[in-house]
Amino acid sequence: MSTKRSAKAPTPVPETAQAFGTAMGDIWKSVSGLSLPMQQLAQIQGDYLKSATDVWNLSLQRLQSEGEKSAPIGDRRFAASEWLANPASAMTAELYLLNARTLMQMAESVEGDAKTKARIRFAVQQWIDASSPSNFLALNPEALKKALDTKGKSIATGMQHLLADLKKGSVSQTDESLFEVGRNVASTAGDVVFENELFQLIEYKPLTAKVHERPFLFVPPCINKFYILDLQPENSVIRYTVEQGHRTFVISWRNPDQSMVNLTWDDYIEQGPIAALKAVQQISGQDTVNTLGFCVGGTILATALAVLAARGEKPAHSLTLLTTLLDFRETGILDIFIDESVVKMREVTIGPDAPTGPGLLKGKELASTFSFLRPNDLVWNYVVGNYLKGETPPPFDLLYWNGDSTNLPGPMYTWYLRHMYLQNELKDPGALTVCGQKVDLGSIDAPVFVYGSREDHIVPWDAAYRSVPLFKGKRKFVLGASGHIAGVINPPAKGKRSHWVNDKTPDDAQAWFDGATEQPGSWWPVWTDWLKPLGGKLVAAPKTPGGGGHKAIEPAPGRYVKVKV
Repeated sequence: MSTKRSAKAPTPVPETAQAFGTAMGDIWKSVSGLSLPMQQLAQIQGDYLKSATDVWNLSLQRLQSEGEKSAPIGDRRFAASEWLANPASAMTAELYLLNARTLMQMAESVEGDAKTKARIRFAVQQWIDASSPSNFLALNPEALKKALDTKGKSIATGMQHLLADLKKGSVSQTDESLFEVGRNVASTAGDVVFENELFQLIEYKPLTAKVHERPFLFVPPCINKFYILDLQPENSVIRYTVEQGHRTFVISWRNPDQSMVNLTWDDYIEQGPIAALKAVQQISGQDTVNTLGFCVGGTILATALAVLAARGEKPAHSLTLLTTLLDFRETGILDIFIDESVVKMREVTIGPDAPTGPGLLKGKELASTFSFLRPNDLVWNYVVGNYLKGETPPPFDLLYWNGDSTNLPGPMYTWYLRHMYLQNELKDPGALTVCGQKVDLGSIDAPVFVYGSREDHIVPWDAAYRSVPLFKGKRKFVLGASGHIAGVINPPAKGKRSHWVNDKTPDDAQAWFDGATEQPGSWWPVWTDWLKPLGGKLVAAPKTPGGGGHKAIEPAPGRYVKVKV
């Protein structure tokens, strides 16, 4: 009788896997100092042993299949044929995925408050992603095969990429040599018509014979460059707005250096949107302006309009907020980084009262933080491609922008952290004093359009919706598919994704969603239809930029946006 084991017969899991499952609870407790409910731990251990047996048997089947096609490994990091061609590599990948699932189950089962559990989940996920066998040359059969096929050239090229990135201080996510600000990104034609210490104001060249008489001011986020709104002509929010006949102005924030370390939140409000609004009024001759704020730019813009309202000024004819937080009760994954000790640490290192004086929050630190919110997509993917395989990342305008980071003045940043993220005071009328005025968002007398992205991990869509009840005038909310950036940058011509609409605006986000209707394609036409009657009558487009004592200083996109950290 043959002694050969059937491929389908169950095989006892190796003792090493049994030991791993049995010891897992003790290891977790010793590392984290937290406890797991014994019943859940026993269930996790039992599931682990069963799954480890399945992995072992699957590995035996692959050994005995003699080149027959095997079931794929359920993770794109291990999708290359080299992983399945080598049974040892396939088993390594399968065991890694099993261990990753088990550790996340344990993280979910930790006893503790919600914030502690979120921090545990985040830390465990970071460790899991970093420890993937695909990230190590000796364990990555695809990278090893390429090294053999190229006679070591891929490794040599990878080392050159690594040394270049070490010198640069960040992992390259795209071939930056193929992009140039003003040439093939931020290329919409216009002129800088005003500037101060903090920003340049760009007026874009009309693309229609007639324009709406009421101008439009964009306030982008100051934590990165404005041209996220003007990447390529086919996906530029700015160009699209100009094409709709709006006389469009955009703030281009300066990239702060050591000369700006003393700037405060008040400075960003007074010298930012307030100064820009006055310049746009003077240039256009109009008393009111349509306004838009994106991300933290929306927070800054709304604060500025509330300050002006307290002064008896109401320059905004409408307000559009894209993926903006005004109520910071729930701030998504960023909440795990914010508590009293973290904010205090920032205050004593770069804040206005730091013992060594105020400093800068470095742009590369911000960029790294945001990249590690999605480490497999924005970090390890490029570690493997750039260094292990010696590949040059493909050109991608969005990732070029993502790597073009900006600094922030410490006093401004620490005030924002404490009063917005930690103490959540902006939503409460009179709780904050900015530029000498009590801030009340309800005093902003203008119709408001609020946009949120359904899969946004930086500004969760329901947190974006919480802006709606803070205003007392006409309000409209639209929900788009995808995330913080891709949801916003969704031109109609692409015919991608979908959006949800509901003319009613109840106080509760879920109630709004329950009554909403999903529609295919971009949300941009919904916004432009809402905005069109607010632009005023059509008049002949201006033939020259500027006006009201303001002349063209230099062509768009200006010199401020070209300053690197």
